Amino acid sequence: MIRHAAPLIAVLLLTGCMMGPDYKPPALPAGAAGPLATPSPGTSSEAPADAWWRLYDDPVLDELVARAFAANTDLRVANANLRRARGFLAESRTARLPATTISGSATQSQQVILLPTGATAFSTDFYRLGLDASYEIDLYGRVGRSVQAARADADAVLAERDATMVSVAAETTRAYADACSLSAQLAVARQSLAIQRESFRISEARVDAGRDSPLDLARARAQLASTEASLPDLEAGRQAALNRLAVLTGQPPAAVDARAAACTAPPRLAQPIPVGDGAALLARRPDIRAANRRYAGALARIGVAKADFLPRITLGGSISGQGVNPGDVFSSRGFGWSVGPQISWGFPNIIGNAARVRQARAGSDAALAAHDGVVLNALKETETALSDHAAMLARNAALRRARDESAEAARIVRLRGQVGRESFLSLLDAERTLATAEAALAASDAAVVTAQIALFKALGGGWQAIPPAPTE
Repeated sequence: MIRHAAPLIAVLLLTGCMMGPDYKPPALPAGAAGPLATPSPGTSSEAPADAWWRLYDDPVLDELVARAFAANTDLRVANANLRRARGFLAESRTARLPATTISGSATQSQQVILLPTGATAFSTDFYRLGLDASYEIDLYGRVGRSVQAARADADAVLAERDATMVSVAAETTRAYADACSLSAQLAVARQSLAIQRESFRISEARVDAGRDSPLDLARARAQLASTEASLPDLEAGRQAALNRLAVLTGQPPAAVDARAAACTAPPRLAQPIPVGDGAALLARRPDIRAANRRYAGALARIGVAKADFLPRITLGGSISGQGVNPGDVFSSRGFGWSVGPQISWGFPNIIGNAARVRQARAGSDAALAAHDGVVLNALKETETALSDHAAMLARNAALRRARDESAEAARIVRLRGQVGRESFLSLLDAERTLATAEAALAASDAAVVTAQIALFKALGGGWQAIPPAPTE
């Protein structure tokens, strides 16, 4: 029998090939890999740093990000998903190995036979121990394409884990920067409040002495109340940032980091932000890598579906020992074996196979469209972040000039007021203008850091900062 089947197997082996389209990197949109927008002030064309938060040169921030990488719950979920995907890959690879089954049985049966002397019961014992093995000859790449799809899925989940790391690093840095920035804004508000309280005290004395009208006192009181009203919002925002930071690092909200709570100034960069170019951006961003791998897996599944049109050949064999006594299982008297090929072909179900191929092709089209969308969104996020960063820097510089001019104007009014050449109303107005300028500048300092973090996140770095997840 094996001699007669050998020619058929040889023909099928010679005609075998991998079914379905081979993976080719998707074409990028025109100009996607070119230079980014003209570098704005505060940026450079150098390659972005992997651990970008270290550019702030803040040891507290470095430790907080390391703690988030070690304990963040979203990252723990991503790592568990990665282990599961690698488990699926390991399972798919087992299809390339022979499948083996060991079976054993011990049965006792009784039959009643009618004899001339009457009905007689006979009991029989029977023992069997066997090993069955089968191996699918992957003529048309069904198994190979399945492994390719599983490998692409695992790579996509790894990239998604890396994207989670980028998000965790950015959100941890943002929470820390928000806490520090709001502390700075609180300090500015409290300083303005102290000045206004002193002005109010002076205004009360001048009204009592008949030098100013009660209208000036009412205006001073209103300005004082307005500044006091800003403190609770700033305090609540600062506490919310500290709570957010605790959760990001895997702690309950009550476990506020004392060093973050003591921070009084937002982190500052001592160098321009390195942004690189479009080609490096597309290679670095984890979401693009994930979309690319999803597309590769979808292509491989077309090959799996198309391979179902063709017959499967399985080589099978078994050995067994059996008999009415336990010793017969291991003796030559009960030994038996079988070996030979098996061909199965679901040809009559060609309509179902065609439907599965159409499903797989539609899945690959959707994966390709998703990949193109991710690429375009990455470029949009980066260009928008660059534009926002440039705008925040320009606004911050203008507000700093306004604050300096307001401080100089307030100083002059105070000097002129001491010699009676300016009214107390002018002094109140100058102090109000200075307080507004100080608050606007402090808020702008916070906005600059937020824009920097958004730009770093859009550039997609940060996942390279820790060793890759171990292979199980």
